[in-house]
Amino acid sequence: MENNEITIAAGGNIKWRFPPVHPEGVKFGLIAAAITGIFFLLGWEVVGWLMLIVTMWVLAFFRDPVRAVPQDEGAIIAPADGLVTLIQKVPPPREMAGAAGLGDQPLIRVSIFMSVFDVHINRTPIGGTIKSVVYISGKFLNADLDKASEDNERQHILVERHDGVRVGFTQIAGLVARRIVPFVKPGDMVAAGQRIGLIRFGSRVDVYLPAGTAPRVILGQRTVAGETILGQIGDRRVIAGIQQ
Repeated sequence: MENNEITIAAGGNIKWRFPPVHPEGVKFGLIAAAITGIFFLLGWEVVGWLMLIVTMWVLAFFRDPVRAVPQDEGAIIAPADGLVTLIQKVPPPREMAGAAGLGDQPLIRVSIFMSVFDVHINRTPIGGTIKSVVYISGKFLNADLDKASEDNERQHILVERHDGVRVGFTQIAGLVARRIVPFVKPGDMVAAGQRIGLIRFGSRVDVYLPAGTAPRVILGQRTVAGETILGQIGDRRVIAGIQQ
């Protein structure tokens, strides 16, 4: 379980600094930096400067900023940074369906699309026990398409709270993404907003809200992983909004 402490001191100030890079991305940054150095040593300065930009982008892709997780037990928190592109009522994936999963009735699915410029560390929407982690190989269609939920490489994760409420979510690879990296396994205890994995280089995350829970986000809204509230468990009130 992760713990990020925030200290409030009178008269203190915080200066901006580049967010830390997740260990999963350090090796990619080192490889890009090594290639950059080789180009400069060979005198290929134009290519070297281009590779320097690529190196900086790689490090930015794997950045892992601190997030202020809402301390609200009823909140379902966004697992990904990105754009809400789909809100639909659909049957849960068969890998998470049934009495031991999300049931068989249609649930509201909120889809969050991550571009290559978004933070790609994914977080759990609720705290509890990881009941299942199911990886499925597949295609690499545009993750923004509806059928990507069924055709693309993906990983289903089911979390159960202490009171039996379950929330399922799916990491989906996209056109550029080629690797879903899990940080958790069945049986692990997680806190709401805890890091559970990442998807390399552009992708999408689907969240299945529990029955009787309405979304608290709208199409076109941007979410922040570990901070934005997608819904309140058991709250059926439907919000209306216009992106501004």
